[in-house]
Amino acid sequence: MADPASYRPAPGEIPAEPGVYRFRDAERRVIYVGKAKSLRPRLSSYFQDISGLHPRTQQMVLTGASVDWTVVSTEVEALALEYSWIKEFDPRFNVKYRDDKSYPWLAVTVGEEFPRVMVMRGAQRKGVRYFGPYGHAWAIRDTVDTLLRVFPMRSCSAGVFRRSKAIGRPCLLGDIGKCAAPCVGRVSPEEHRAIVNDFLSFMGGQTAGFTKRIEQRMREASDQQEYELAAKLRDDLGALRRVLEKQTVVLGDGTDADVLGFVDDPLEIAVQIFSVRGGRIRGQRGWVAEKADEAAFPELVQRALMTLYQDANAAAIPREVLVPAMPSDAATVTELLAERREGPVTIRVPKRGDKRALMQTVEQNAKQSLMRHKMKRSSDLTARSLALEELQDALELETAPLRIECYDISNLGATETVASMVVFEDGLPRKSEYRRFTIRNEGQSDVAAMHEVITRRFTQLLRAREGNDDEGPGIDPETGKPRRFAYTPALVVVDGGPPQVAAAHAAMQELGVTDVALVGLAKRLEEVWLPEDEDPLILPRTSEGLYLLQRLRDEAHRFAITHHRGRRSKTMIESVLDPVQGLGPTRRRALLKAFGSVKKLRAATLEEIASVPGIGPATAQSIMEGLATGEQPSAINTATGEILEDR
Repeated sequence: MADPASYRPAPGEIPAEPGVYRFRDAERRVIYVGKAKSLRPRLSSYFQDISGLHPRTQQMVLTGASVDWTVVSTEVEALALEYSWIKEFDPRFNVKYRDDKSYPWLAVTVGEEFPRVMVMRGAQRKGVRYFGPYGHAWAIRDTVDTLLRVFPMRSCSAGVFRRSKAIGRPCLLGDIGKCAAPCVGRVSPEEHRAIVNDFLSFMGGQTAGFTKRIEQRMREASDQQEYELAAKLRDDLGALRRVLEKQTVVLGDGTDADVLGFVDDPLEIAVQIFSVRGGRIRGQRGWVAEKADEAAFPELVQRALMTLYQDANAAAIPREVLVPAMPSDAATVTELLAERREGPVTIRVPKRGDKRALMQTVEQNAKQSLMRHKMKRSSDLTARSLALEELQDALELETAPLRIECYDISNLGATETVASMVVFEDGLPRKSEYRRFTIRNEGQSDVAAMHEVITRRFTQLLRAREGNDDEGPGIDPETGKPRRFAYTPALVVVDGGPPQVAAAHAAMQELGVTDVALVGLAKRLEEVWLPEDEDPLILPRTSEGLYLLQRLRDEAHRFAITHHRGRRSKTMIESVLDPVQGLGPTRRRALLKAFGSVKKLRAATLEEIASVPGIGPATAQSIMEGLATGEQPSAINTATGEILEDR
């Protein structure tokens, strides 16, 4: 723990302009990011009598070893920079709202000649119309499957579309009436675009006209005794009504809004968001976060809004945002959202009526979410703490191994040998720290490969420890981020028994690394091997510590085998194409990206191969001839050793 007075800026050194500041620990890692309308009074407040600070703030300033800041022109710039740095540096003392997944959207690729409806996640793209977000991808697929009988637009992938077009026969959806089959010319591009526009209008909330029109056509068909057509229209009408029942009208005025509900306790806060478009609930999402500082409720609301919209495009930001309390800097947040939406945005607190009732419903969902999280978290946290304590006692470590690294080797007949490094912190995977290695000395054994990997990893650690730049050891002076392999693990686990452990131990001893514990986990009997011990350590089968080691070993194996399969597929597809004239590395990579394996490439048609960028009809014909005359290599299941007939 550092004395805050040791790194307190000199009087008058701190500017009075708006800006963003960063507290760093002794290893120069960013531990807290904040913004201020005036940096001088805000930073000075951290260096007052420590007994007057909130306990979490006390811990932060005691953990810190330095503070720096960046001056900006306006409060809007400060707000944007603050959340950019929180996302970049992941400071441990900031409240970070985040979820374990990206939420799915119903997307229509309106920029294509024949637009496609599908489920999409991640960053939103130009030329795509989005609806949602939804809580589950199955909810989107269920909705689309129901609506395709009424709006038979394209929903197939580009590959299926090209294949159907090439063979002149539609896929199953075209045969059962859930696609108008533009691939075979059953409808023109203009007719298909009209179907798409009707679908977009329906999803956009203009539903009454469609139901009335279909009901009128159904009655007309019945009056003209066209009973089969009337029955189809009746089923279409039922499909529309089923979709509308799932999307309950909650706001009669057709409002587009996001409604946020919050429930918090002294340690955590739960957030729920209902996305209302056209007066109907289109999606629901939420998260639970730990409260790392003493931020007031308006500040928590502001952080949630910034997290929700900091990476959103204009279409994802609604005209109105309903919150239980105005954000701490409402004017700045409103200005920033309006700037990103390229249109007016209103943030307000509903006081009465339908919007207040909906807010209460969202808050009730947040309450239930926090309750479920606490029940799960209490169990998980207890188990993780017990696992780390058991490992500390069993391995006779001075402290609990908060950072554990596990290594595994994967190969096939001494070719394409690779290794993986996975990292668990506080008993949970830290996937941003995972690393892959390609073994440089091909043909060597797993033991020699383990020696090479451990040597390379701890050589990087020693270089980071010896850093002499101004930013301090382990920090890249150009980016301010931790260098790769800069953190020292408390425990290293290798997949294997005494030979692998001996190889890893020898590598560490050669480098002079003596402050890192090392064990090996042998899969046959789940024995824990320590360096230079003749007998293994046997942990009870019910041990949480053993379960944690098994999770590490299995995760390292999964990560290694995934990398190995990718390299093997690339090598195989390139080797089988070696005899083809005029096919260089760039075109081979394009084929690998398009088909992924030799089996899929062999099964492709001439038109599909010719459609790959850079591959023309003549080259495609040469590829097919080369595949037909070349010997088909055998493939091996790396898990079982089984030789596969076809790949």
